[in-house]
Amino acid sequence: MARKILLIGATGLVGGQAVGHLEAAGYDVRTLVRRSSGRTAKETIAPPERWPGLVGGTGADVAICAIGTTMRAAGSQSAFRAVDYEIAVAFAGAARAAGIRHMIAVSSVGADAGSRNFYLRTKGEMEQALIGFGFDRLDILRPGLLRGERGAERRPGERLGIALSPVVNLLLRGRLDRYAAIDSDKVAQAIGRLAELVEKGTHIHHNRDVRRIAAG
Repeated sequence: MARKILLIGATGLVGGQAVGHLEAAGYDVRTLVRRSSGRTAKETIAPPERWPGLVGGTGADVAICAIGTTMRAAGSQSAFRAVDYEIAVAFAGAARAAGIRHMIAVSSVGADAGSRNFYLRTKGEMEQALIGFGFDRLDILRPGLLRGERGAERRPGERLGIALSPVVNLLLRGRLDRYAAIDSDKVAQAIGRLAELVEKGTHIHHNRDVRRIAAG
């Protein structure tokens, strides 16, 4: 019997691609969305504040959080935190309470709860909260700048970074590789591979790990 996947973030860059890879692998994929994603997964459309109450009825084996926004799209630090911390943590908590033992979450390179940078601190605090729930297996992906079609949501600095990434990536070797740009589809492929793993523990995956896992 195919494992059941419950995913939030299906309307986003990585989440949308992950749905495709998971379904191609034969998983029963269900998503919680606030608007239709246009994907083929079984969608439940509801406002995010209702998502935790809907988790228990899905019978999912693996919970995946690929939700995230940008400061530009959010408009304020509080609005950004409401998505990247509050929604993510509420979803993870509901998943654990429902008996889901495997969680996969997309974070960011440099995530650190002690960082002075608001973005990285928020991501780090999200990671800490997920670790605290005590999942049997927790996979946290920390990709660098994501390359992929995100449309007008891209900030000018991001667009420039992506344009320069082929050259910059050549300079980011060794441990610095984790800061290189990475194709969003590689991250999505890695999510698809990670969903089948059962080895217990908390696993942090940077760019090099993501590429290796995606390649199978």
